[in-house]
Amino acid sequence: MAAQPVSRVVRRVLRAGVRSCSSGAPVTQPCPGEPVVEVPSRPRPFLGERAAPFSAFLTDSFGRRHSYLRISLTERCNLRCQYCMPEEGVPLTPKADLLTTEEILTLARLFVKEGVDKIRLTGGEPLIRPDVVDIVAQLRRLEGLRTIGITTNGINLARLLPQLQKAGLSAINISLDTLVPAKFEFIVRRKGFHKVMEGIHKAIELGYSPVKVNCVVMRGLNEDELLDFVALTEGLPLDVRFIEYMPFDGNRWNFKKMVSYKEMLDTLRRQWPELEKLPEEESSTAKAFKIPGFRGQVSFITSMSEHFCGTCNRLRITADGNLKVCLFGNSEVSLRDHLRGGASEEELLRVIGAAVGRKKRQHAELFLMRQDSPPALPSTFWNSLRVQVLRHRVSFSSQIVTLWKGGGVPQAPLVAQQWLGSSLPQRHFSSHLDSDANPKCLSPTEPQAPAASSGPLPDSEQLTHVDTEGRMAMVDVASAVVLLGPVAFKLIQENQLKKGDALAVAQLAGIQAAKLTSQLIPLCHHVALSHVQVQLELDRARHAAVIQASCRARGPTGVEMEALTAAATAALALYDMCKAVSRDIVLAEIKLVSKTGGQRGDFHRT
Repeated sequence: MAAQPVSRVVRRVLRAGVRSCSSGAPVTQPCPGEPVVEVPSRPRPFLGERAAPFSAFLTDSFGRRHSYLRISLTERCNLRCQYCMPEEGVPLTPKADLLTTEEILTLARLFVKEGVDKIRLTGGEPLIRPDVVDIVAQLRRLEGLRTIGITTNGINLARLLPQLQKAGLSAINISLDTLVPAKFEFIVRRKGFHKVMEGIHKAIELGYSPVKVNCVVMRGLNEDELLDFVALTEGLPLDVRFIEYMPFDGNRWNFKKMVSYKEMLDTLRRQWPELEKLPEEESSTAKAFKIPGFRGQVSFITSMSEHFCGTCNRLRITADGNLKVCLFGNSEVSLRDHLRGGASEEELLRVIGAAVGRKKRQHAELFLMRQDSPPALPSTFWNSLRVQVLRHRVSFSSQIVTLWKGGGVPQAPLVAQQWLGSSLPQRHFSSHLDSDANPKCLSPTEPQAPAASSGPLPDSEQLTHVDTEGRMAMVDVASAVVLLGPVAFKLIQENQLKKGDALAVAQLAGIQAAKLTSQLIPLCHHVALSHVQVQLELDRARHAAVIQASCRARGPTGVEMEALTAAATAALALYDMCKAVSRDIVLAEIKLVSKTGGQRGDFHRT
């Protein structure tokens, strides 16, 4: 559990004792005989009063005092997250137009003099900047700076963290959107899951507490991992921070991808009813919760559903030296140009003060997007659309905790161990089995009995598939075959494809497609799936991959389209992974295998 923040009274005393400029006047003193220009006081309806005055240059017209500065050290990144940038990257600013190390430190020094007590280094990916350790060491020397943080994707963290800690780094945020290596590779388009895990382990080992793990939650992609992430906080000093997905023009995604804070909280409370809310810190963007007895905590960044504009205390400097007073706003002012134009400290403060003074009460872009979003509907409607997390896969999370406690790094997810450790000539890949799933349906270890025809379809209004609690349930199974040819087959069997693990990627693609069927097939209505399972098995005799997909849903509607979409998309993904090796690949035998439930009775293909 994180140490409780220092009280406001202590913070005020410290700030008053160390700040050389807390009056709000410019740092440079007026020459003798010059009149002293007084900055008029401004209303402060949003934040509580401080004992000592705060710099007027960093206080906006709504009384928000900006004591937190985020500095981007680079535009470059060593990952290509799907929600962040295209696979080919983005056009980069010429190096000559980026801030130099000295310019970064000059601006940081100026902001700290005026009241900033926390600086976070961001990117791009800040840890790919060669002099990042030296920058942290220089920032540490600034009197009055209480916190130096960094937000990183974690790829280089384990290697650099000992040096960064010695230089003065005091807080770490690590971005991680999934605990499944194959899904990680799908999301970021790069390998590196184990490096990120190693970085988290190193941060815990070096005594950082809490280690903040940022997870952007996206519907149809990782909302089914909420419980696994929270389970990690039982034995580890983590603050898992679930961030609402923020749609914007650059990522071309929409509100359908967003999972709201309340929806996530409902999911957690079904598993842990004892979840309790923690007091909110001043100007905090996170709503924090804790499960009694757990070492860590969980937080929600509610950027979209419950914005925190009213208490925003953040300013941002981009890698090319532009000051942004709002992440969503397009308004920027170039501090770099003023620096290189020879502006004095006083002139820089005037430019900064003018930009801060123009900051809006609420980011307008968010308001406009909210107007375009679907109208509010009853919670029962949204619950019917939600892919329910019906069980807690604690086994994978426990495995990670055990390995971390022992100083190890997770080498593979539990689902992958089913085939990675197999001595059979075939490789199998399947998703988790529910406790009530039919083991003969998709089991890699039991042969599937030949299916018999169900005979004539009964004409009856009585549903034929009802669970023990009297609820209607539909279970549909579809299959597909990918004829790979000997070359591609051998590479997949030995997991030697340059693009990565083809079976893992295909399995993930199938699961994702099942959830998105209504968006892919125009006249298919949305069905809230309670279970999706995809299995791939290699058939040596035919040099083929056999795919089976099973979908389950509660309610009076079939899910054969979801199962067929899963099987077909898994086959397409397998083709995509192998097309560089051979174009002589055939997708065949996409068909419905069985359907259980519905007014027309069961169906089993012979």
